[in-house]
Amino acid sequence: MSSPDRPIRRITLGGVGVDIAERADVVESVRTRFVDREAPLLLVASANLQHLGLYRPGGDSEHFFDRSVHEWLVLIDGSPIARQAGRVTGRPWPRLAGADLLPDLLDVARGADASVALVGGAPDLGGRLAEVCARRWPGLRFVGHWCPARAELTDPAAMRAIADAMRTVGTDLVVVGLPKPISERWLDAWAEVAGARVGLAFGAAADFLVGDQTRAPEWVSRRGTEWLWRLAHDPKRFARRYLVEGPGEYLRLRRDSHS
Repeated sequence: MSSPDRPIRRITLGGVGVDIAERADVVESVRTRFVDREAPLLLVASANLQHLGLYRPGGDSEHFFDRSVHEWLVLIDGSPIARQAGRVTGRPWPRLAGADLLPDLLDVARGADASVALVGGAPDLGGRLAEVCARRWPGLRFVGHWCPARAELTDPAAMRAIADAMRTVGTDLVVVGLPKPISERWLDAWAEVAGARVGLAFGAAADFLVGDQTRAPEWVSRRGTEWLWRLAHDPKRFARRYLVEGPGEYLRLRRDSHS
């Protein structure tokens, strides 16, 4: 995951490959895809403790990113991941959560006259995202929102119909707001068919952008306790992830990490 003009490299955190990068290098990698039509498709995912559990060694999705024919960036999302990356490499690395990166990448898309589409989320999310984009990024081309039903996600014919429709309207950047690992699988299978130049498996990033969800205060994030803030605000959604699954993933993160 590195090249002379893109100083991004992959290390192992919790037995799973994660790319360490500065924000500017990620932004430039995306920009390159929009201006260089010969550049390969770039797909981007975020790595938190849940991600480490889903793609852990011995799990059903082990080696998913290594087996892919596409180029993936798996970026640091979450304080435990960032801290362990620092321990392994001897220098700090920034968190590059999808909700934080998406505004930067939409700015890049506008500057490159690249079009944007959304897959997943609530049925009305696309309309509200289009309104936000029109206010914050005048001239950015938002070309559509596709919200497949759960049954359609495992129907190749339905997914091809969506990808074909995205290609027809001309989609350069596709933001996928489906749960992990469905977002990554969708992009790996269909982003190229859709004609996209960049695909983002960014979960609820669009929900944050339109204000349906809110980020933890900056002072909470700086202390690495954003998980506790989320748990307090939505215990039904996050209790299992943070209190049942999280401790084991954290132990594996500390035990099975190397550069």
